[in-house]
Amino acid sequence: MSIAYNPADNFEFKVSDVEFRRAPARTLMARIYRPQGDGPFPALLDLHGGAWNNQDRTANDRMDEKLAASGLLVVAIDLTLAPQAPYPASVQDANYGVRWLKANALKWNGDPGTVGALGSSSGGHVIELCALRPHDPLYSAHSLAEATDIDASLTYVATRSPVSDPFARFKQAEKMGREEMMQYSKIYFNPWETIHEGNPQEILDRREPVTLPPLLIMQGELDDNVLPAVQEKFAASYRAAGGHCELEIFAGCEHRWVAEAGPQTDRAAEMVKDFIARQLGSLRRAA
Repeated sequence: MSIAYNPADNFEFKVSDVEFRRAPARTLMARIYRPQGDGPFPALLDLHGGAWNNQDRTANDRMDEKLAASGLLVVAIDLTLAPQAPYPASVQDANYGVRWLKANALKWNGDPGTVGALGSSSGGHVIELCALRPHDPLYSAHSLAEATDIDASLTYVATRSPVSDPFARFKQAEKMGREEMMQYSKIYFNPWETIHEGNPQEILDRREPVTLPPLLIMQGELDDNVLPAVQEKFAASYRAAGGHCELEIFAGCEHRWVAEAGPQTDRAAEMVKDFIARQLGSLRRAA
């Protein structure tokens, strides 16, 4: 299959919702943004933020529409929320989601060999864990009966304000007196020690065996939730471990700047498209 992708293209696209996975607390759904054209189109899995406790597949709708219009099959999935089940439940959903998208991409005119991911805030934390540990039996706990030979490896990972160090984020919330944000971390990381086991920064610090797909981090300069210095440390650690990591600081932007229309939101979408185009170009040359 062709993996050509031109981020300057402009396609009409259709949006539909399908059942993704039946979890004990609720049925998780997926929103499919399907470009209308010959294809096949490169495929992207989108993971929402919400401090592990809130939001759903619609949270990143503005960005997902822009990406689909450029010729990407975008699939945004619900994640199990922390009050329903703590870590690693949402990471297991994401690992399953990568495999599920690879198994089903063809039916939506997508290329299963191109699957990458986009994660925002806590969704960035989740997808970083999936990327670092694609074969972890803890994360791949949900079997995919129709495709047992498919793994959760990713072609690339793009993130916006990812929680790359959840313990540092908790300490920042504590410093700022943000009780609700602190409680969200305690609900998700239960037992509390898992905030270190499931911590991308600490995984690299411990020099665990990891997989390092190309990574993009987009970070707001004025974010006082996930600090730019924390992202800079993670990017440096990722590179030191042998991975390719691009970090872009968005001047004048806070944590969720892409939720509102504006030039910096448009710039973020263009940056994601350009990053994906370069990774797929590298994949095409390697083939």
